[in-house]
Amino acid sequence: MNIDQFIHNPHPFLAGMTRAHLQLIAENAAESHFAAGDLIFREGESADRLYLVQIGEVALQTHSAGRSTTVQIIADGEALGWSWLFPPHRWLFDARAQQDTDAISIYVPGLRERIEIDPAFGFELMKRVAQVVVHRLQATRLKFVQSQKALSHLAPAIGT
Repeated sequence: MNIDQFIHNPHPFLAGMTRAHLQLIAENAAESHFAAGDLIFREGESADRLYLVQIGEVALQTHSAGRSTTVQIIADGEALGWSWLFPPHRWLFDARAQQDTDAISIYVPGLRERIEIDPAFGFELMKRVAQVVVHRLQATRLKFVQSQKALSHLAPAIGT
């Protein structure tokens, strides 16, 4: 991608990064489009991309007992995917476009190598990815609390 796109209209995830760091990312980035219903990635598959959602909505989903549960909706201006940064580099959720979605897709294997040799770049990415991880943990916690409340309302009906 052209670095000027990152400089003149930065995605919130990239805002404030140095030109040199933006150049590294731009060299590994491409525009992506997902139609509503498209599976972007599947839990357990190799995680080799970071997606910066520009317009649209993506559902992060997990599966248990044959059921799919949406943990969080990722929308305009948010980052999707952090599993690429941490071994074993496997997705922890499914991601499915809920509506037509435009994103910047960043191919990250080269960035992982660069992180190892450029601590300043690694620190910048780690700070930003850490914010995404915290946001995901908070969303997952909220979903868990909501599920527990729903179950507590069913408990009296089951006992009768």
